[in-house]
Amino acid sequence: MKPVIIIPARWGSSRFAGKPLTAMLKGPDGVEKPLIERTYEAAKVLSEIADIYVATDDDRIKDACEAFGAKVLMTSVDCRNGTERVYEAAQQLDPRPEVVVNWQGDAPLTPADFITALIEAMDDSSVQVVTPALRCDLESFDRFKQQRSVGLVGGTTMVLSNQGNALYFSKEVIPFTSKAYAETDEIPVFHHVGVYAYRFSALETYCDFEPGLLEDLEGLEQLRFLENEISIKAVVVDAKGRGIWEVNNPEDIDIVSNALGA
Repeated sequence: MKPVIIIPARWGSSRFAGKPLTAMLKGPDGVEKPLIERTYEAAKVLSEIADIYVATDDDRIKDACEAFGAKVLMTSVDCRNGTERVYEAAQQLDPRPEVVVNWQGDAPLTPADFITALIEAMDDSSVQVVTPALRCDLESFDRFKQQRSVGLVGGTTMVLSNQGNALYFSKEVIPFTSKAYAETDEIPVFHHVGVYAYRFSALETYCDFEPGLLEDLEGLEQLRFLENEISIKAVVVDAKGRGIWEVNNPEDIDIVSNALGA
């Protein structure tokens, strides 16, 4: 059975309320479209998936998504994060998918080949959860450092084990380094690209656990897997010169629009 993509989208956000619809992004034609539509368009190019759904608890998002042709699965207001929302949405599908891709609604720059890499990693039956890791180039590394220096909580970094599993995710820039890097250096910081593939059974297990201390402190839902000793496989991906960033704050809109080719 082919995987399905579910794009979780909510209106409420402490950092950027309403961003699925209010964050307007220009494409190469100069036309502005809402963030959720840009993300849906990015997902549509994949041929390895069975279907794409937006999962939301908000009628404004539902109506907007249906207007541009997306299928919508309504979820409860009780979902505490995107993973819980994806699980609740996936439960509504018949038959239930074996593999679910969580493509976060604020990440329209995620390349299709990153998703293909996740799907291929699921050929290993021992892999329960998989996510991309992108080594920072100098520009993205400096952007991480600059945002944190002014108190902006933006993208996420991660550290990996020698076996290629995620050891930790953080809104801080990890590992700490005081070294100054040049364009030719291999920077030891990985940008966590916020997309996941899960086995349906892993989603069930995830939702059996309550949020832990680290998930609460960092505000990162994936830490619930690690806190309960469920491995997350990291697939190291190559940006191939493409700009990779998410809309975490209003300040990110121009960055993402420019990368889209506006």
